[in-house]
Amino acid sequence: MYKIKKLLVANRGEISLRIMRTAKEMGIKTVAVYSEADRNSPHVKFADEAVCLGPPPSNQSYLLGDKIIEVSKAMGVDAIHPGYGFLSENAAFAKKVTEAGIIFVGPSPESIEVMGSKLAAKNAVLKYGIPMVPGTDHAISGIPAAKQKAKEVGYPILIKASAGGGGKGMRIVEDESEFEEQMNRAISEAQSAFGDGAVFIEKYITSPRHIEIQVLGDQQGDVVYLFERECSIQRRHQKVIEEAPSAVVAPEMRKAMGEAAVLVAKACNYYGAGTVEFIVDENLDFYFLEMNTRLQVEHPVTEMITGKDLVKEQILVAEGKPLSFKQEDLTINGHSLEIRVYAEDPRNNFLPDIGKLQTYIRPQGPGIRVDDGFEQGMDIPIYYDPMIAKLIVHDGSRDKAIQRMVRAIDDYQITGIETTLGFCRFVLEHQSFKSGDFDTKFVEKYFSPDKLDIQWKEEELILLAALAVDIFEKNKSSLKVSPDSQLTGSKTNWKNRLI
Repeated sequence: MYKIKKLLVANRGEISLRIMRTAKEMGIKTVAVYSEADRNSPHVKFADEAVCLGPPPSNQSYLLGDKIIEVSKAMGVDAIHPGYGFLSENAAFAKKVTEAGIIFVGPSPESIEVMGSKLAAKNAVLKYGIPMVPGTDHAISGIPAAKQKAKEVGYPILIKASAGGGGKGMRIVEDESEFEEQMNRAISEAQSAFGDGAVFIEKYITSPRHIEIQVLGDQQGDVVYLFERECSIQRRHQKVIEEAPSAVVAPEMRKAMGEAAVLVAKACNYYGAGTVEFIVDENLDFYFLEMNTRLQVEHPVTEMITGKDLVKEQILVAEGKPLSFKQEDLTINGHSLEIRVYAEDPRNNFLPDIGKLQTYIRPQGPGIRVDDGFEQGMDIPIYYDPMIAKLIVHDGSRDKAIQRMVRAIDDYQITGIETTLGFCRFVLEHQSFKSGDFDTKFVEKYFSPDKLDIQWKEEELILLAALAVDIFEKNKSSLKVSPDSQLTGSKTNWKNRLI
């Protein structure tokens, strides 16, 4: 078995920092790569060594796989961790890394390739009897044949890009009259976004929940599941709030989903950390959706409830070591929530917002973790994903975790740009979320920009009330108040009267 001595993280921002922290704890030297836009980023300063890849655009920096390998050779790097995004699920890059005699901290190129295509993934797991959403198991090109299959499946249906992700190349079709137009749009968008116009058809589940299972496998063939994450709070088909465990998954369902996820991993001889995603209907029946062959953005909530460092486990597996624990060793401890703090304006359809972080003060206290890659005074670059940070909390129960998260959001001070903090607070305090009765259509059903205006208006009034009480307390000796006045020094009374 091999011991990694120097690790290059082929990524940027919070995930680069997060990986390097674990590497340093394991006695591994770290190398950061960066674009000109990230020259002063925390991940560059934290690393033992750092190399500039090129100009800000990703295709001139973080997506330059060959250059990253050249840098690794020149720096004496013996392993590369791709993080998430960029080259993390690029089978060709993983293969080149391996051929260069460098360890790729992730699954085999073959596993990435199989699971990178939704159609190939479906075919790989079919023989294992894993529940699948009714639909096609092959690419569809001809309109007449596609229409016939849509009739068999039953409307509404979903047209999906085989190579897709993030909601691109995806179209909901309510009835046959709009099928042809939506089919052509899906193919065009898939071709434009992924260079692959292959699409397939699935039954559209009208009230879906998005629940995923974290798996971890070693190179000896053992695979375990580290329970589920609820990822149904989304905007534009992309996650904003995640939690573990799910409020609706009972122990029997958890075991069934976990065992199905393990079979999915074994279907492609998977090793390393991966995530098997399921769609869950209103009857809590689950269906295989896809597998992400990398570390997920939301992995911290799993770490919080299991006590396992997933990056450490990835590195140990990459070194050829067997898993240090078995399925029966894993238990769920408490509840964890994560919100993604995006530089986006929820009042303007969640459009990205750029600018300078004039104020940036992180929340602190027990059970609070912030994974970020920015500091006060830094500019938010236009070239990359607009996520600023991940705010994670852990507590003994779901209700307590929600309360802790609300407090942490209130303590998170960010000015200079718009963020999703207010939106996340709105979600956490909504009765639908508190009760666990929600699905991926939460934003569509319950959110509108005016809800944030109401929320902040109330908070401004409470602050005004507190200020008024403070002024009164400091000056009451010089004030003449009539005996029958309703004015008191009680903050509660003042707040209620003003609101």
